[in-house]
Amino acid sequence: MADSTYHITYKASAAKELRKLDRPTQRRLLAAIEDLAVTPRPDGVKKLKASDDLYRIRVGHYRVVYEILDGKLVVLVLRVAHR
Repeated sequence: MADSTYHITYKASAAKELRKLDRPTQRRLLAAIEDLAVTPRPDGVKKLKASDDLYRIRVGHYRVVYEILDGKLVVLVLRVAHR
């Protein structure tokens, strides 16, 4: 899995939440989300207790909740929301 990169996909509601934000915030969040393709479990990531595959990262005042599908090499962004 060293050379594998994950494909980023968005739940429709997460993409909609992201589009509502101002451009600088969108850029910051998209950069952090794109980094998940290379490192889906970066330093500072929080694993959510509700599920084995759900994680959250914090980007400024926002949280990105996502699911890692290791078998398919997919990171599914479920939610983008203000803290």
